[in-house]
Amino acid sequence: MTRHRQFTAAAIPLLALAASAIAGPTDTKTPPPPPPAAPNPLSFFDGKLVFDVQEKMRFESRENNFDFNDSVDSLTDDSWILNRFRVGMKWTPTPFMNIYIQGQDTREWDSDRPNVIGAMGAEGDDPFDVRQAYIELGNAKSGWSGKIGRQIFLYGDERLVGPLEWANQGRTFDAVRLRYASEKWWVEGFASSVVKFDDDAINQSDWFDDAMRDQTFSGLYFSTTAIGKQTTDFYAFHLNEDAAAGDTSFFTLGTRMKSTAGAYGPWDYETEMAFQSGDVRGKDLAAFAGHWGVGYTFDHAWKPRLALEYNYGSGDDNAADGDVDTFQNLFPTNHKFYGYMDVFSWQNLHNVAISLTAAPTKKLTARLDYHLFWLADTGNAWYRANGTTAVRPITPGADSFAGSEVDLTLTYKVNKNLSFMAGYSRFFAGGYLDDTGAGDDADFAYVQAQLDF
Repeated sequence: MTRHRQFTAAAIPLLALAASAIAGPTDTKTPPPPPPAAPNPLSFFDGKLVFDVQEKMRFESRENNFDFNDSVDSLTDDSWILNRFRVGMKWTPTPFMNIYIQGQDTREWDSDRPNVIGAMGAEGDDPFDVRQAYIELGNAKSGWSGKIGRQIFLYGDERLVGPLEWANQGRTFDAVRLRYASEKWWVEGFASSVVKFDDDAINQSDWFDDAMRDQTFSGLYFSTTAIGKQTTDFYAFHLNEDAAAGDTSFFTLGTRMKSTAGAYGPWDYETEMAFQSGDVRGKDLAAFAGHWGVGYTFDHAWKPRLALEYNYGSGDDNAADGDVDTFQNLFPTNHKFYGYMDVFSWQNLHNVAISLTAAPTKKLTARLDYHLFWLADTGNAWYRANGTTAVRPITPGADSFAGSEVDLTLTYKVNKNLSFMAGYSRFFAGGYLDDTGAGDDADFAYVQAQLDF
């Protein structure tokens, strides 16, 4: 614990870029500039002090999402209301120094399941607490910069590291981060520990609560637009945890490539692949995960886009031996990728998905997704979106087809501050569920409103 505190207190080297562009004479043929944006009512002292506020409320209704059993009226077969309130303050005493603090209050109302975050899938209550609190030095867009304190992480498409914004409480890290950015590339290095939620005390990470786990998540992330007509990323992550069941220490090495918008006409593509090696709870780890996708945008006023993708996460054929072949999903935002019912993560998975998106108006976007799911190995568990909870006990020899899911999502953005979202999802149970217990279909519906300033 001491070495972590010493590390977070270490000085961060910074080099500030202070050049400013000098405007030339105005071309009389140039059209007049657009009218200035309306002033921010939450900005004071010429922008040196800025407040931000978010209020999000979502109604959810779920049936059979956890047991896939019509004959049982589970506590999770219910409806509830989730509410999240955030308020933040950013102070910029100098052009190259920002101090930011943000509080968050999350509630789950009218639910039968335990009112504890993570219990039976509950999002629970976390009364007003510190979500972010950091000091940032330098300009993150140019030259050296550093950030120390409680903060969010978002890398790539969030398949491995993201803020998990769909969840009511989200995700943050206590971290120290150093960055260098130029016109066509940037690189970051960091050390961190994920913040855990406690409804009776201030939320803390392992760095500060003397936890037995003593978790540290660190890494390097490099991104460039200088290679072809795409964004190309390379990364190396390291996760270390101490536990009575055995220590965990493994590396994740990966790459991500995503085409630049419009670079190939109506076509676009993306891929991400990652390999892992090390130890998980005292067992040798060797695992792999990959994502490959392609899309086509039609020449129509609604801008319909049809996309096809395949996702794979390795599984383990024998949980009793001394090896682990299950891909470790780290800290992702899985809700965006493997079905909106959150019944799968990027591990022990074969997933084929097709999606169609369209924008009938400038404010309305509609999306329809269809997923097919197989377990990569039935000698391993089916893992939910949190990457740890198993749907059923391991049943070697069961049918590997878990089922399919259809998701319909409508998003309406009234203006830059107010948006609405509504969705319906249905999971069609496959042979795996029939072979391991009840195999009934499941339903999920929600309506959400979000206000941001």
